[in-house]
Amino acid sequence: MSTSDATPAATTTSEAHPRFAEALRELGLDVEVRRFPDATRTAVEAAAAIGCELSQIVKSLIFEADGVPVLVLMDGSSRVDLELVRGELGAAKVERARADLVRETTGYAIGGVPPFGHRTKTRVLADRGLLDHAEVWAAAGHPHAVFRIAPADLVDRAGGTLVDVRERTA
Repeated sequence: MSTSDATPAATTTSEAHPRFAEALRELGLDVEVRRFPDATRTAVEAAAAIGCELSQIVKSLIFEADGVPVLVLMDGSSRVDLELVRGELGAAKVERARADLVRETTGYAIGGVPPFGHRTKTRVLADRGLLDHAEVWAAAGHPHAVFRIAPADLVDRAGGTLVDVRERTA
């Protein structure tokens, strides 16, 4: 079976990572969590499994800004411009966080990091391009689980600041 033919194994919050399910309850969010038999670890895999546009996938990316973790929410078809992030934060140096720092900061492995429900509180930047859609899909704390949400609600629940940090192509 190809990933695009996959159907969700279940559609309940219990399919989410327990920490993320608790965050949903704390935020008063009742969302459908879909779990797929094949991984949705990358934006391309997730879009194929869900059957949505690549830009409707939310990437939850951890960066280090002067050694401090920061979460950037970016659509699945775009790349983060580190110089724009640096400028937004007023940081001297911004770089992609190592896998161990991602897990330490969020409590989740790369490929399953949700936009909220993290182990520690971090600053959140959300690229304005996420608002181009009526709904977006993000990881639910596990590489096989995703959930759907209105982008404005996602940014609000994540405590994000809307910014323009998408890499521009020439």
